[in-house]
Amino acid sequence: MRCPYCHTDDKDRVIDSRPVEEGTAIRRRRICESCQRRYTTYERIEETVRMMVIKKDGTRVPFDRNRILAGIQKALYKRPVPADQIAKIVDAIEEEVSRSFQREVPSGFLGERVMGYLRQLDPIAYVRFASVYREFRDLGELVDEAQDVLKDAKEQTPGQIDLFEGEGKK
Repeated sequence: MRCPYCHTDDKDRVIDSRPVEEGTAIRRRRICESCQRRYTTYERIEETVRMMVIKKDGTRVPFDRNRILAGIQKALYKRPVPADQIAKIVDAIEEEVSRSFQREVPSGFLGERVMGYLRQLDPIAYVRFASVYREFRDLGELVDEAQDVLKDAKEQTPGQIDLFEGEGKK
């Protein structure tokens, strides 16, 4: 492994390993023997058949969890949501994709799942994401969506919802 700080090759040592993402990956804490700095690496199973995303225009691109993460982070910009909760959403969506599809997943499925989680987690982030994803043509469509979210929010308890509340800590 190459140190991300001093770029020395193969002079690191693993100081901690633990399973993450419900056992589908391993998190390794490492220390570089040259510069003594610590960093984290993750090992995941490389799938032999790469999952492809079918975009709205019919083109196919490789599935990339980092694109989902980036979209969620943009929607949650300056919102009080912990990073671990964002990671759990991405993990949950990735698990749904691998469970529901074999080789190809429509981008619409991904967008709808992200919106579903964001709507429960943070209404502002949901409206931000929906305005881009649904390509609202005018302000009226955006206002209608925001009013729908407001109506739902009044029916629920105020504050953020922990989507993964009650899950055992792993």
